[in-house]
Amino acid sequence: MIAIVDYGAGNIFSVKNALDHLGVANKLTSDAKDLVSADGIILPGVGAFPAAMEMLEKSGLVGTIREQAKVKPLLGICLGMQLLFEKSFEFRECEGLGFLKGYVDKIDDPGLIIPHMGWNKLEYNHDCPLFDGLDECYVYFVHSYKAFCGDEDLYAYCEYGSRVTAVAGDGKFVYGTQFHPEKSGAAGLKMLENFAKIVRAG
Repeated sequence: MIAIVDYGAGNIFSVKNALDHLGVANKLTSDAKDLVSADGIILPGVGAFPAAMEMLEKSGLVGTIREQAKVKPLLGICLGMQLLFEKSFEFRECEGLGFLKGYVDKIDDPGLIIPHMGWNKLEYNHDCPLFDGLDECYVYFVHSYKAFCGDEDLYAYCEYGSRVTAVAGDGKFVYGTQFHPEKSGAAGLKMLENFAKIVRAG
């Protein structure tokens, strides 16, 4: 079972609907016990980084998420991916969950339309089990801030003025997608299916 963290800042129902469509057992939850008993965790997120971290901390789940990410697969989606990093400079400097080295800051390339919204081609940087069975694909983004990380943690990117981190991970249990796989058609559903396979494989 995959636990979808419900902390008040997530696109939780679209993620649940996608997993339901794939026949993947899942549960929306704000209960730490469910995260402990789950086989994998999805951390969704929409909105601003500081507000989301504040809501996550108020939920009392931060400690549990940090512990569980050491032993089972975790997927952060959109803002949920940004929360995986050490810190963000959205409105103010704010500490993140710290699973991935790097930070989040505004997309500030001159002449670009912000927010970055729409379909972009995914450019693969390193092999990742989320990409199994995928060749060239386009995925759907909606965001104004992007993650800056080292090459070793950058699994895929897209070009929007400059490189935008699209998929990141720690090479162990933690994965993140800046785009919305649940809104990215067949390619996005395949990635969610692949995450479910990662979860089942333990």
